This record gives sequence, C-alpha cells and structure tokens, in this order.
Amino acid sequence: MNPYESDERDETLRSIWNGAISFGLVSIPIKLVNATESRSVSFRQIHTQDGGRIRYRKVCELDDQEVSQAEIGKAYEDADGTMIPITDEDLASLPLPTTKTIDIVAFVPASEIDPLQIEGAYYLAANGVPAAKPYTLLREALKRSKKVGVAKFALRGRERLGMLRVVDDVIAMHGLLWPDEVRRPEGVAPDADVTIRDAELDLADALMDTLGDVDLDSLHDDYRQAVEELIAAKAEGVELEPQPAPAGGGKVIDLMAALESSVRAAKEARGDEVAEVSAPVTELKPRKKAAAKKTASKGTAKTAAKPAAKKAAAKKTAAAKSSKAASSKSAAKKTTAKKAPARKRAS
Repeated sequence: MNPYESDERDETLRSIWNGAISFGLVSIPIKLVNATESRSVSFRQIHTQDGGRIRYRKVCELDDQEVSQAEIGKAYEDADGTMIPITDEDLASLPLPTTKTIDIVAFVPASEIDPLQIEGAYYLAANGVPAAKPYTLLREALKRSKKVGVAKFALRGRERLGMLRVVDDVIAMHGLLWPDEVRRPEGVAPDADVTIRDAELDLADALMDTLGDVDLDSLHDDYRQAVEELIAAKAEGVELEPQPAPAGGGKVIDLMAALESSVRAAKEARGDEVAEVSAPVTELKPRKKAAAKKTASKGTAKTAAKPAAKKAAAKKTAAAKSSKAASSKSAAKKTTAKKAPARKRAS
C-alpha cells in the first residue's frame, strides 16, 4: 500500500459534543459527531535554502517577548483600535439556554431551507440505552412527516442554527447560517438585455438530457490524486513527466454551434449514436460599429453621387445652351441672307 494514499478504513466516530435534543417536553441524550472529513493534502512551510520547518511564535507586540498559551486572553478591537478585554467568565455569565441543548423550534418542509444557508454536517447518536426509544420516535416522526426540524444549539463559543433530517437510520444535523449572514446577489446577474430563442433553449435541454444522471460515488478528486502521485514519486526519487495542459476553451462566438458541438460530444462520450441536430444555425449579426461604417459609406456614396449628378446635369444644360445658341446663329444668318437686297449690275 502506498503510504501517501488515503486510508479508506472505517474509523470509530468520536464525539465532539455531548448534550440533548429538546423535543417539546421530551429530552433525548445525544452525542454529536462530525459527518464529514477533509481529504485535502496539507503542506508545511519550509526554508527553501536548507529545508528547515518554518515556525510561528506568539509574541507580544509591546515588549517583543514570546508568550505561552496560558498568558493569552481574548479582546474585542474597537473601531479606533482600542482593545476591550473579554474573559471566559464574562462569556459564561451570558444567558445561553442552548449551551448543552439542541432546541427544536419548528418543523418545516425541506424546500423552505435555502441551500445557501447550509454549512457543516453532523450525526446525532443516541447516548445510552434510555435514549434509544425517544431517539427512534423522533426519527420515525421526521420520516413520516417528510419535514425537517429547525433547531438552535451552541457550539464553539457561539449560538448556531441547525436543520435535523434523517439519513438512513440516523438523525443528521446540518449547521445553518443565520438569514442575515447570507448576502443578496445584487449586481451579480448580467446587466445586458439578452434574448434567448426557443431553438437555443431546445439545444440546452437536449444537452442536459444527454448528460443525464450521474452516480455521485463515481466522482473523485483528480487533482488530489495527482498531488498524491507527485508526492509518492518524489519520495522515491522519481521525476514525473509533465502532463500536457488541457486545451482551454476559446471564446464562444456562435452559441448555437457551441451547443450543437456539446450535444454531439456528450453523446459520443456516452456511446450513443450521434444524429444530426436539426436546429438552425443563423449567422451572427454584425456589430453596431460595422453597421455604422456601412451607413457612413452609403452616405458618402450618396453624397459623392449628388455632385456627380449635378455636374452631369450642368454639362447637359451647357450642351443644350450651346446647341440652342448655334441654332439661333444659323437661323439669324439665313434670315439676313433673305432680307439683304440684290445689288444692281453696272451697265
């Protein structure tokens, strides 16, 4: 077995909190255990010149002396930088009824919980034999009602919100953010006025149908696996060949063509027969700037055509005037020739 690979063996879940579920007048002793764990690879900081570990020491900024954990307390920093000391006794004196209790305040449909509020997950285990029956009662009530319980509890020095639901035969609790901790998505949606055609929606639906369902258990962290292989190779003194970078996606110019290609690629990946997509592909409209240039060109052509037409008209007018003038002179000569009296011959 590779020492750098993840150990998939089941381990006993250790409780991180002991208390009770308050279900009306019913109290159910439980233990809280983490339902998830991080599998990410962690690194240490080292000195690049000699490989020595980098250590952090807690130093008082006033006397520049290192202090022990026993000498460290809490303080709230005010807006002007003033430190307001807060002791553990101060916090212990505050009214916090959920210190050791998961207090169920309501039962609601799961659809009423905003997924943005969901945080960490925990398993609630019955603590002791007497807790088995009320625990099972609450579990079966949640199943039959098809609702989730909304509860308040205190953990790690603060009061939190939680959602209770059934997973297999266990009651699980998800930590929830308070409603005022979820930010509104203002200014996130596109500002542009976009029109989506039915043909584009049809192709998007076809792509979604082609991708289909997925078994979430079949998905894994490719990057983490590559990091683990890199560490194992370096530990054995082997240099891994650099992997080619994946081809980056180019700028999408024709959305319809991109959707058609995506549907075709998804079908090929699933081994389905690839049929021609009948959705029409239309050419993109030219940009406004190009349209402005064309308009300007047309305007220039029209403007240039007008002086040319005027010149042609002027030439025709001048030719007509010249023709008329020539005709008038010719007519005048003829008239003069007719009116002139004949000269007498000398005898």
